[in-house]
Amino acid sequence: MQAKHCYRVVIIGSGFGGQCAAMRLQEQGINDIRILERRDFMGGTWCQNSYPGAAVDVQSPLYSISSEPYAWSQMFAEQDELERYTNKVIDKHGLRDKTTLNANVKQVQWDDAAKRWVLETEAAGTFEAQILINASGPLSTPVIPNFPGRDTFKGKSFHTNSWDHSYDYSGKRVAIVGSGASAAQVIPAIAAEVGELHVFQRSPHWVLPRPDRKFSSWQRKLLGIKPLYKALRWAIYWGLEARVIGFKYSKTMLHLVGGRVALKHLEKQVADPLLRKKLTPDFTIGCKRIILSSTLYPALSQKNVTVHDKQDGIAAVNENGILTSQGQQIDVDLIVWSTGYDATDGVISYPVIGKDSVSLASVWEAFPRAYLGTAIPAFPNFFVVTGPNTGIGHTSAIFIIESQMKYITDSIAELDKSGKQSIEVRPEAEAEYTQMVHSEMEKTVWKWGGCTSWYQSKSGHVIAMFPGFSFTYRRLASRFKSKHHLMN
Repeated sequence: MQAKHCYRVVIIGSGFGGQCAAMRLQEQGINDIRILERRDFMGGTWCQNSYPGAAVDVQSPLYSISSEPYAWSQMFAEQDELERYTNKVIDKHGLRDKTTLNANVKQVQWDDAAKRWVLETEAAGTFEAQILINASGPLSTPVIPNFPGRDTFKGKSFHTNSWDHSYDYSGKRVAIVGSGASAAQVIPAIAAEVGELHVFQRSPHWVLPRPDRKFSSWQRKLLGIKPLYKALRWAIYWGLEARVIGFKYSKTMLHLVGGRVALKHLEKQVADPLLRKKLTPDFTIGCKRIILSSTLYPALSQKNVTVHDKQDGIAAVNENGILTSQGQQIDVDLIVWSTGYDATDGVISYPVIGKDSVSLASVWEAFPRAYLGTAIPAFPNFFVVTGPNTGIGHTSAIFIIESQMKYITDSIAELDKSGKQSIEVRPEAEAEYTQMVHSEMEKTVWKWGGCTSWYQSKSGHVIAMFPGFSFTYRRLASRFKSKHHLMN
């Protein structure tokens, strides 16, 4: 029988969410921490997603941990630089020594008698913790549609989340399935190198120009001055925050600074009227994730690139390639699945069993929900980082993560102050918060914009996004309310 490993806090996931959690806990004097990482390396998204063209779509001076400034080489950092930044943070705060790799969690269960969580892993044994923080992230479980014959394909295939760099796609016939953010980065990166490129889009996305720029050596030196770095962060923050006015409060503004600019961008970069028609969305801008790219449309316009829309989509996959819905056989050497993640219904990929043997899956059967997107009734001492309705489509996700950390550390501090062993949110507090979120959501483009997106769960509720300004969420998360919680 394997020995149990006991800790005050266990954090599942070593991406930015797990890093922020560990850092803030250590600042609070809590050092009895263990991070569990299912892969054989740390770092999360920007160490895992290394597909060609991978880069952040929020300006890097803002898309960074507030206490960890960095002299970025460009406004929108590419994957390799983000990986270096991630590892720098990990090493600076000694997080490798607090991490167990290859620790894929099979199940977690609350032991009410001991007031502890028991975590079973596939290969790393059993762990126990008073406090459990899930930081596995909403974009960590790849989804590949189950097209007929998918497993019969004899060529090479992989998801963008697990790009096979040993495969040489130069001169090959390639199909990319999907047209979202990852596809929009991969397509320009490989289009000129492949023989043929077939892009299968279920629906086109709105695309805006990407205002990127390289920083000169003297500008990078300025980024190393903390007051200047902080000033730049806030300037970017308030500029991005204004987008919420369009997403929620002003359709006119959404059209003027979003839709009209996107249409001009499309008209300027795509000369072929038939291709332009295929690439014109039939929903309001903002309803789905807006893509920032100045290179996507030129890549799609290349002679060796063919765009297939829903009228000419995938009917089946066979051993040689793809059969379209119009009966055309397209033989390919490589299929790249750029088909996203289970970011709503599958936000936590392992079973979670709370008090009285209640499963989180049953609680979330209607739709995922949590107080501040973080705490769930009947699941004591359990906190979800980037949980339901904490996504943010206009600014840095790290801003929200750091806001959640304030609530989580305040909760732990209140628990310590009380002398009790467990804390959980009251059902009525969660219900009131959830009702507020979905009432406010009705005012947003994600509800009335006329699209179906990964922001929504199978129930039709918008689960991925917070319906308002990020500073509103931060204000809510920073005001701990004892009356909303039970302690035992």
